[in-house]
Amino acid sequence: MNATVYAVRLGVSRGLREFRQSLASADQFFNLFTSVGFLAVLWFQRDTTVEGTSLSLAALTLPGMLGMSVAFAGLVGPAGALAMNREDGTLLRAKAVPNGMTGYLVGRVTQTSLDTFFGLLLVFLPGALLVGGLAGVGVGGLLYAVPVLAVGMLATLPWGAVVGSLAKSPQGAMGYTMLPMMPIIAISGIFYPISAMPGWAQVVAQVFPVYWLGLGTRSALLPESAAAAEIGGSWRVLEMFGVLGVWAVVGFLLAPTILRRMARRESGAEMEQRRQAALQRGVG
Repeated sequence: MNATVYAVRLGVSRGLREFRQSLASADQFFNLFTSVGFLAVLWFQRDTTVEGTSLSLAALTLPGMLGMSVAFAGLVGPAGALAMNREDGTLLRAKAVPNGMTGYLVGRVTQTSLDTFFGLLLVFLPGALLVGGLAGVGVGGLLYAVPVLAVGMLATLPWGAVVGSLAKSPQGAMGYTMLPMMPIIAISGIFYPISAMPGWAQVVAQVFPVYWLGLGTRSALLPESAAAAEIGGSWRVLEMFGVLGVWAVVGFLLAPTILRRMARRESGAEMEQRRQAALQRGVG
């Protein structure tokens, strides 16, 4: 068997194993906590109607939440995990075996994707029952949402890996990803129609994947009339796939080079320095 194919198979197996382990651990607490928070937002929005449509604000928000969750997981999850694995020696061990980095990255993508899908179910299933307005989605809408979310994951995962490679610690990786994400989410039309935002905010939001992921999921799960609340009154499907595609292509061109450079610098001495720094942070 080809060595790379074997490494990919091992990576998929590792990702599946890590996901199963996470289901029985405290790692899913964040998913549950976030889902409860999202559902609370939907509950308070359920009786507010969006101007120009017959839909509740909650029905408009729920698909955007799914897109935002994918962007958040694709960026923050790999960044934190990669930085942590540098600190605990996992990457150093992966580097020491043939195609070990390939297997590691495949495993990380597999685990992140499954964990994200599980989180989406926790929000979508009770959310759809809570808000209404999604009864006419049908199989076609759900199937269309799959490539939208998949492209969105591809648009964010490599950037999460880049941040994790550059960060000095897991705390640094969280800061570099979560802090910028908060204002970007706030102006991306996830919790309120972007057409009601100031013009400068609309321009800035359209640079990043979060807005386009939210737009794509809304186009898949909402009726055509809901497009009245969007910029230009249109779903802009081609632009959506185009922007997400550009982020994905640039990310996958850039990430392997940065990861290889990071892996070459990995050594037992550097790992021990990071471990001691982590211990000092814990004591402090």
